[in-house]
Amino acid sequence: MKISKVVSLILAVAMLSIVLVACSGGSGDAVLTMATNAEFPPFEYLEGEEIVGADVDMAKALAEKLGMELEITNIDFDAALTGAATGKYDVAVAGITANDERRKNMDFSNDYYKASQAIIVMADSEIKVAADLEGKTVSCQEGTTGEQYLLDNEYAIQSFKTGAEAISALTTGKVQAVVIDDAVAKALSDKQNGATIVLDEPLTKENYAIATKKGNTELVEKINKALDELKADGTLAAIFAEYDLAFDAE
Repeated sequence: MKISKVVSLILAVAMLSIVLVACSGGSGDAVLTMATNAEFPPFEYLEGEEIVGADVDMAKALAEKLGMELEITNIDFDAALTGAATGKYDVAVAGITANDERRKNMDFSNDYYKASQAIIVMADSEIKVAADLEGKTVSCQEGTTGEQYLLDNEYAIQSFKTGAEAISALTTGKVQAVVIDDAVAKALSDKQNGATIVLDEPLTKENYAIATKKGNTELVEKINKALDELKADGTLAAIFAEYDLAFDAE
């Protein structure tokens, strides 16, 4: 009699657990919160009110690998970095260069894209190579490695919240050049109907990675595993090809 009651109790608890899991949606309801700055085409930008781009497609593929739902918040670039560093968001994905200075305050995944800083000038500009920037005023996006490069090399600069504002400063004659990530430079310049060009000479060589709170080792390991799988099965290459981005799987 006592055994029957115990068995009945165990069965009841088991049934209740099943019901609770069913109601909650199970592990599939886990959310991966991502901060980005949708002013960085073709990696992240707005189509109407939707955030799209190569980084966004990659993040969706990663979340699917992790069995999680992706939740994206569009904020200023600096705020995205701070949000990841403080743990307000699980990750920041926004064409972020994983340099030594940023590694002091946050952890990063393995690299997923090789980039560089490029120079945009007016098509009839006297600036032909990087050395010609000396004595010129250059615009850039706030909080980026492009801005840091210009500051470190003591250029006269004007910093803006977005790349679009930075190139507008060029086309309206407020500055003589723009320094910004190469793929973004090409995307922004293409919208100027031939009025601007991107110089061939890169200023820097950089690597993009996914940022998260320092010490978040478990999440970094999971993301790295998922990234490896996306590289191995060709998903990452296909995503970048869709946006005409060169991709090196190594």
